[in-house]
Amino acid sequence: MDLTRVRRVLARGLSGLMAALLAAACLAQGASHGVPAIVVAAARAQIGKTVLYDGSYRRLAYPGGDVPLERGVCTDVLVRAFRAAGADLQALVHEDMKAAFDRYPTAWGLTAPDANIDHRRVPNLVVFFSRHARVLRADDDPSHYAPGDVVVWRLASGVPHIGLVSDALAPGTGRPLVIHNIGRGVQEEDVLFAYVLTHHFRYIPPGR
Repeated sequence: MDLTRVRRVLARGLSGLMAALLAAACLAQGASHGVPAIVVAAARAQIGKTVLYDGSYRRLAYPGGDVPLERGVCTDVLVRAFRAAGADLQALVHEDMKAAFDRYPTAWGLTAPDANIDHRRVPNLVVFFSRHARVLRADDDPSHYAPGDVVVWRLASGVPHIGLVSDALAPGTGRPLVIHNIGRGVQEEDVLFAYVLTHHFRYIPPGR
């Protein structure tokens, strides 16, 4: 991914600080590694920058809207990472919900899409990826999980959680780490099989 391409992608609405951070991460990976490496690098670049877990409702710019970089939830890790590869999940989910609102959950009492929050809810991302990504088995074979894959769990509390498969392995295992935010800010951890896996997706943005 050359510098010109990075600048075009980051001009689509990321804040100045996040833009510089993700640009550096993407350039470090090089063009030959493709979308998964760009996404993983952009997710990893959030470690130490997004340190707070905050899912409060905020009014966002559209498209390219984001909460302040120092805070977010598990979904924000993916939103920021995929934007570095040219896919704005805020806009993509919003447009998909406008086209097929009845396919999305109604748990929040919405009667129409809300671009401020829809992309920040795990069940909505599950529907979006189910419709537009490659759907893979959520099994217990670590070799089936590739860098950049999206995984969804059900926590013991019953709450869904989402993360991004890393290109790094847990030491002494064939088990990939996962980049996620479960309450301590963005972390890269050996948690792939720590919770009940419910979904496994492989998403390459259109045109890539």
